[in-house]
Amino acid sequence: MRIYLHVAAFILLLSNISVAQGAKTLPIGSSAPDFHLKGVDGKFYSLKSFDASPVLAVVFSCNHCPTAQAYEDRIKALSSDFKSQKVAVVVISSNDPKAIRLDELGYTDMSDTFDEMKLRATDKGYNFPYLYDGDDQVTALAYGPVATPHIFIFDKDRKLQYNGRIDDVEKPTGTPKSKDAYNAILELVSNKPVSVPTTKTFGCSMKWITKEHGVQDEEAAWTKEPVSIETIDESGLKELISNKTDKLRLINVWATWCGPCVTEFPDFMQMQHMYRNRDFEFVSVSADNPDKKEKALKFLQGKRASNKNYIFNIEDKYKLIESIDPNWQGALPYTILVEPGGKIVYAKQGPIDAKKMKKAIVENKYMGRFY
Repeated sequence: MRIYLHVAAFILLLSNISVAQGAKTLPIGSSAPDFHLKGVDGKFYSLKSFDASPVLAVVFSCNHCPTAQAYEDRIKALSSDFKSQKVAVVVISSNDPKAIRLDELGYTDMSDTFDEMKLRATDKGYNFPYLYDGDDQVTALAYGPVATPHIFIFDKDRKLQYNGRIDDVEKPTGTPKSKDAYNAILELVSNKPVSVPTTKTFGCSMKWITKEHGVQDEEAAWTKEPVSIETIDESGLKELISNKTDKLRLINVWATWCGPCVTEFPDFMQMQHMYRNRDFEFVSVSADNPDKKEKALKFLQGKRASNKNYIFNIEDKYKLIESIDPNWQGALPYTILVEPGGKIVYAKQGPIDAKKMKKAIVENKYMGRFY
């Protein structure tokens, strides 16, 4: 028993070293490593699942990466373009969700958990299996993707004939000069050798398990950021709503005595940390009475709310309501999304749906999913 434990520990050590160093990319001519992975459809897939396909394209991608998102429609096109030739396209997400910092999610509304993969596949109408490898990353270690997306194309004998980029345009628009993956598949189904078997690939780095410490480092840094709250009057609120900046502004009106406000506030902190490095800012406005400023500050400090925070300077809540939005009926919480120039593009009385809110932010014309 002791020998088995030592062997297991040694294997785990080797695996961790491989992940830390980055997996070696599979060379051309190599046999396809097998896998046993769960798809978003609830089914399990292996190489055998694609025995009927003369060509198998394995793409390592993910939800959150802007480059990966830019290629989603072209991956769908590869699947549909060669459907009549029975070419199989399978996409694998190998990122460890626990290794993704919030500031790496600035171009998305979703991270890379299995549940979020299911949502993204539904949203985009994926026409290929979407598999999860993020728990142990065994498949990624075997194939060695460099970035997302990274495509590996195998012939009927499951020998690797192409690996690298999909094409040379990393944005969702534009005409590629070199349709590398498409050309490789076309040559294989035409029984021709692949003329360009390897290319470099561009995209987000793989989120290996060894990067989990980055998440803890990020959270530790938040605790060092100063948290403050300032009083604001009617004219200040109107100025806030007019948004004379170049940033998309999310404003949440809350109070310490409001249960739903307190419950949903961490969602706003998540959005703040996701999008604050872009043209975005989150602002909170406390509807507590002015003499409760210290109580409001203590709450904000507990939430590490280093964003701009205000408290209305008088007790007249109706003046607060009219200054924020005349269409607001007065119930808390109240949330608005304001574009530069003061156009309110989202308004919600009561708790928000955090998923829909993030989607509204990232798909706004002042933000976007792509570089």
